[in-house]
Amino acid sequence: MPSAKCYGFNFPDEQCLLTAHHSDDAQQQDPEDIYTSEYEVGQDNLQGLGLDIHNPVFLISSVTIVVFVTITLMFPEQAASNFSTLRLYLTGELDWFFMYSMNGFLIFSVALALSPLGAIRIGGPTAKARYHLLSWISMLFAAGIGIGIMFYGVLEPMNHALTPPLNAENLAPDELRQLAMASTIYHWAFHPWAVYVVIGLSLSFFCYNKGLPLLIRSALYPIFGERIWGWPGHIVDILAIFATLFGLATSLGYGAEQAAGGLNYLFELPTGDYTNIALVLVITALALISVVRGLDGGIKRLSEINMVLAALLGTFVLFMTPVLDTVSAFFTYILAYLEYLPVLSSWDGRTDFYYMHDWTTFYWSWWIAFSPFVGMFIARISSGRTVREFVFGALLAPSLIFMLWMTIFGHTAIDQYFNSGIEGVAESVRNFQPELTLFIFLEEFPLTLLTSIVGLCLVIIFFVTSMDSGSLVVDTMAAGGKIKTPLFQRVFWCVALGMIGIALLLGGGLSSVQAVSLASAFPFTIIIILMVISLLLGLVRERRLLAAENATTEDSA
Repeated sequence: MPSAKCYGFNFPDEQCLLTAHHSDDAQQQDPEDIYTSEYEVGQDNLQGLGLDIHNPVFLISSVTIVVFVTITLMFPEQAASNFSTLRLYLTGELDWFFMYSMNGFLIFSVALALSPLGAIRIGGPTAKARYHLLSWISMLFAAGIGIGIMFYGVLEPMNHALTPPLNAENLAPDELRQLAMASTIYHWAFHPWAVYVVIGLSLSFFCYNKGLPLLIRSALYPIFGERIWGWPGHIVDILAIFATLFGLATSLGYGAEQAAGGLNYLFELPTGDYTNIALVLVITALALISVVRGLDGGIKRLSEINMVLAALLGTFVLFMTPVLDTVSAFFTYILAYLEYLPVLSSWDGRTDFYYMHDWTTFYWSWWIAFSPFVGMFIARISSGRTVREFVFGALLAPSLIFMLWMTIFGHTAIDQYFNSGIEGVAESVRNFQPELTLFIFLEEFPLTLLTSIVGLCLVIIFFVTSMDSGSLVVDTMAAGGKIKTPLFQRVFWCVALGMIGIALLLGGGLSSVQAVSLASAFPFTIIIILMVISLLLGLVRERRLLAAENATTEDSA
């Protein structure tokens, strides 16, 4: 089996090249590698005026985004009404689709890793990992909706304790805590990372092992063949760009709301639309600086800084609690998660529509909309790892980090409320002030101002890394798979992302953000289902090719 490297980082060419060294007899006997192509990265691009863009992916996606932002800003009230109607319709009608799709992605990922296909190495048998494990996990953590755990780390467990899912009633205090934490963990561990695994593994395999461009369309090559370079592929990449931009806009909307709330709570700065706009503009400017510095100088460094800050804040809060009780609770909640998982992940017979629609369905659409960005980003940093390492690394490490974070913050907040009678966080949840829950929670500990500033910095840096890496990924998709593109293009997508966030915040706030996330996630879920089929076909063929190569080598020896 020929080995392959994807010339995406510091390699001499943009195209992923494959070389084969078989004798004529071996070639006659070996199975054919049918999932490679002569297509060259950027061959359909338009070049000129300092641009290097794919025709028609860039043109259609960029014009559509500009029109969307313009109309939303011109008619904010009508946009807010339409977005609200759309959100209610999608959560009510497509809940089953999102829930069972996410279940399928998780089952597929685990089964794939445990199968013989898990031994296949991304990039070929001799490929080496580019990033050491800690840096790799740090970038996974920062890319995978880090803003979300800052926003929901205290809010969601407390919400589920006050309004238990599954219409549960008359629960003992310990049972209520376990249900609340299990319901939170369900949204943040394993299921969401499975969808990242499917996309990231598909992209990395077809790029680094098959020499195809690092594009979403490449992952569907076994199904569409050479037609994927035509309109079927154009549609796939355009939908991926829309999903990425709107998925990121959801995170940025939460980040802006929380940063504005934190600044108001800590320093009494005014809140409102103008504050949110100013925050988005400032953070967009910071993201542009990171864009200019590139992957290693920008995203990688910021991700590592964020990992350290998050670890410091989490450790501080942990040691302000009864440590052994909190650690014990962590394992208790893992068992509770496993106990409640079958019923939480089932759509059939459910009547707890508040939890299932406003939380689960929204979350799944958010993760799916976010997945092209995170999946492609993971693919770029994961060459040299086996399928098994890729799957379990991307499933376990971030999931355990999120579970620990939710336990430290969520369990402690619940404990403060039920055992100590501290009402602050519960009141902010009841009054729908989600952006304040983290800062109100930190008031109960020493060094409140310092820890709150650290929390605020975490939100802002997560904001910056999301915009930076998101604009990088969207630019790659809109440039036909090219990694090295004119700086102006990356700047354009970074600014476009900021403008989408502003438009949605003005056109209905977080409700509008959630609506477009749902709308963009639905068609992309269908694409991910096709990617599952395509990846399985590719890996099965790869295993046969590797077996034939090994047999040829043994015969030669």
